[in-house]
Amino acid sequence: MPKEQKQVRELQEGSYVMMEESPCKINAYSTAKPGKHGSAKARIEGKGVFDSKKRSLSQPVDAKVWVPIIERKQGQVVSVTGADAQIMDLATYETFTMRIPDDESLSPEDEIEYLEYEGQRKIV
Repeated sequence: MPKEQKQVRELQEGSYVMMEESPCKINAYSTAKPGKHGSAKARIEGKGVFDSKKRSLSQPVDAKVWVPIIERKQGQVVSVTGADAQIMDLATYETFTMRIPDDESLSPEDEIEYLEYEGQRKIV
């Protein structure tokens, strides 16, 4: 699995973290000072990269969490059929079908950027 472990204190807004076994992009990160009976706590709020669900996580800052290694790749649109597009990866020349986001309009020969993690892909 392409992921690594990091301490919670090393995370920052805009980076990725695994929440509920799903890769999420961190939208908000805040810490609470250490109290009388424990260490400082961090509260992380994120949004799923591939499913867009909001999730939150509360951990001590010295705890370890999994950070997914999400690859950013280049592709070219081969054909468009309805809400799906056939994409060719520009590095490996592999072709695959992806769902086109609602706010995007693609046409053949367009070059796109997409995220990939464990077989899941999303157009950026």
